[in-house]
Amino acid sequence: MLELTSSANPKIKEARRLWKRSERDKTQLFLIEGFREISRALASTNFVRLFTCESLFLGSSEHKIISALKIRGVEIYPCNEQVFRKLSYRDRPDGLLALAHQKHLGLEQLEVENNPLIVVAEAIEKPGNLGTILRSCDAAGASALIVCDRCTDIHNPNVVRASVGTLFTLPVIEASSQETLEWLSQREIEVVAATPSASLEYTQVDLKKGIAIAVGTEQYGLSKVWMESAKLQVKIPMHGEADSLNVSIATSLLLYEAVRQRR
Repeated sequence: MLELTSSANPKIKEARRLWKRSERDKTQLFLIEGFREISRALASTNFVRLFTCESLFLGSSEHKIISALKIRGVEIYPCNEQVFRKLSYRDRPDGLLALAHQKHLGLEQLEVENNPLIVVAEAIEKPGNLGTILRSCDAAGASALIVCDRCTDIHNPNVVRASVGTLFTLPVIEASSQETLEWLSQREIEVVAATPSASLEYTQVDLKKGIAIAVGTEQYGLSKVWMESAKLQVKIPMHGEADSLNVSIATSLLLYEAVRQRR
């Protein structure tokens, strides 16, 4: 196929519009940029087209992705470097950017094993934090991430980037807080919430049973409904001036304490 040499090309314009949430919501498409991210999306994602720039490739494995998507009938559009950089939302693009169909999962599609380790993210506002939470969930082997009352679009390009493609490696469920609390109660999965006012530290409670680690907004933390529903409230000891950690770091600490206890 002929190389795209103009950023005025309709396909390039269409892709750039997907930087905006309104366009993603309207089309139900989103962008996946990067070799690792696209590699991790291959097994679970319905791709529409792929833009490439060979001069930006970091190795030779990129051609395997191109071949795999060609076999599926995905449109491939080679671009010159100038056009690709216009399309990319990264400082250091690696020459692969795809358009794909969004996938939305509800609680009815979530099946969990005994003693699941779930993270509930309520109204997280910053895409980077949500992506980092996803990355920690994947690393800790969590059963699922449930995004409640979402403020951030899970298909935001910065969620995909911060998650390093782990958005595609574990179930990501979207639901309201009330639906999620009912679902957890029916399965006897206990809610664990971190709060500075708790009497016990997070290392002093049993995290081996089925739990849902609930984390809330960056500024205000969890809402009243979640705090009242948390049978386990724990604190992370703070020895400096700050009274709390970044939400993604706090989530990681709780996840890995659960992993440590389950060994």
